Order: sequence, then C-alpha cells, then structure tokens
Amino acid sequence: MRLFLLRRFVTLLLTLAAASAVVFVVLDVLPGNAAQTMMGPDAAPEAVAELARQLGLDQPAWQRYGTWVQGLLHGDMGESYAYGSPVGELVAERLAVTVPLALIAMALAVAMALAAGMFAAAHHNRAGDTGVMALVQLGIAVPNFWLAILLILLFAVRLQWLPAGGFPGWQAQEGGGFWPALQALLLPAVALAVVQGAILARITRSALLEVLREDFVRTARAKGLSRRAALWRHVLRNALVPVLTVMGLQFAGLLAGTIVVENVFALPGLGRLVFQSIANRDVIVVRNCVLLLAGMVVVVNFAVDVLAAFIDPRLARRAA
Repeated sequence: MRLFLLRRFVTLLLTLAAASAVVFVVLDVLPGNAAQTMMGPDAAPEAVAELARQLGLDQPAWQRYGTWVQGLLHGDMGESYAYGSPVGELVAERLAVTVPLALIAMALAVAMALAAGMFAAAHHNRAGDTGVMALVQLGIAVPNFWLAILLILLFAVRLQWLPAGGFPGWQAQEGGGFWPALQALLLPAVALAVVQGAILARITRSALLEVLREDFVRTARAKGLSRRAALWRHVLRNALVPVLTVMGLQFAGLLAGTIVVENVFALPGLGRLVFQSIANRDVIVVRNCVLLLAGMVVVVNFAVDVLAAFIDPRLARRAA
C-alpha cells in the first residue's frame, strides 16, 4: 500500500507540473495584448510598451514561466492586470462560492445516482427499471444552462421559493448568512447535479448488475438472501470502485459547468471570475484559475484512487 500511495503521489506532482506548462503555453500563444486591452485601442504605442514592460510582458516566455512557478511555490499568484489586486485574494473570495457549490452539486448527484441505480438494478427488466432509465436518458440530454433557466422560471419567478440569482455571502453581518447563502446555491447545484447524476446512475446500475451475476451473489441468493438484501450487503461495496472512478472524472465536469451556471445565476464564483478575466484579457488571473481548477481535479482523482484502494486492496497490490 505504501508503494502504491508513493507512486500515485509522484504521478500527482508530475501531472501538476505538466498542467502548469500546458496552461502557460496555451495562454501565451493566444492573440492579443493585455497592455493594449487595459489602455484601450487608441493608446499611444509608447505608453502600451511602457505598461507591457511594467507588467513583465516584454520578458522571454521561459523567464515569465519560471517567475510564475517560483511565485506559486511561495504562495504568490501575482497581481491582476484588470482588478489591480493580488490574484490570491480574488481566488480566495471566489472559492467561498465555487467550492460549496461543487460539493453540494456532487452530493446531490451521488444521492440521485445511488438511489436511481439501486432501484433500477433491484427492478431489472421491469417497469421500474425502464422508467428510471428513461428519466436518466432525459437527464443526460438536458444542457445544464437550459435546465438552470427552467429552474429560475419555475422556483424563482413562478413559485418564488428561491432567489433567481446573486449571492448574499456567508456572513450575517454582510446581509447574508448560512441559510440565505445555501438557498442561493441550491438551484445552481441542482442544475449542475442533474446531468452528472444521470450519467452516474447509468454507471451505478451497470456496475451493480455486473456484480449481481458473480458466483458469490448466486450462492447468497441460493441460501435464501433476497435480491434487495444481497444488493445492500454484498453487491454495493464491490460495485463502488468503478462508480468512484467515474465520480472523480465527473468532478472535472462539475468545475467546467460552474463557468456557465455561475454566469446564469450571477454568482461571484471562480467560474465567473475566469469568464470575466478572459473578456478583460487578464492572462495572469486566467492562468492561475485554470491551473487551480486542474489541480483540484488531479487531487480529487488522487483521493478517489486512494479510496478505491482501501475499498478493494487488490487494486493496490496490482499497481505495486
């Protein structure tokens, strides 16, 4: 197990290093000039060149990459061109919205997927299975931004149960509080969770049905154990490994989906910050945010690998 964890950790570090290089190269070759964008199209070339020198944009690419990585290792993300404040402060403020949103959406997706997958597997080839799979297929086909608009029209405009957008903050002193903030995140979380939950429900059903065909389950059923009891006692744990793997991959989809959904609900999260920074040609903010999102995906997948190895130790032995 130690060798397995060491290998996975080294892979994590190498993946983060490769991600940083790819993010820097991709953004560095984009057309446009941040200094020109900040000063406007009618600015004098001399003034634009001076601002570019102050921002360090006149340095070679390898030198700017080294400066960026060195700053990251010391906890310094640089300063935003457009906002004029440290990127670390901007990211920390937005993470207070994006991280709870992603966690709530993931929790809803897992709850829906396990319930639907277990129900469909328990009623395989019956009306319940067919109905659940039809709903799952519908959930996969619905774009999350379109679902977000429908949720706003129904629950915010028509029923007026939940806010249509905005975020009051987690602090009561700022006019918000835990419950108002949770209400503001509920509809966006549902919009993100439905598609991911539908995909995960299909995987859960398939994994459960595959384990149900194993010999040890047939033996348990032959001894008088009901199908439902066999699902809960023996099948679910053995089917969790592929489900956990898909959950790790889906986390990337959730983070990507926040960019769209946060703009639909006007949430001041990391996705909205990325969107605004792209429009402002604020490369330093985009670079750090994209790397942060990639790092979160890599770390989540590392955690999933470790958890899967604890559930099924055979995976660690095979990898070692």
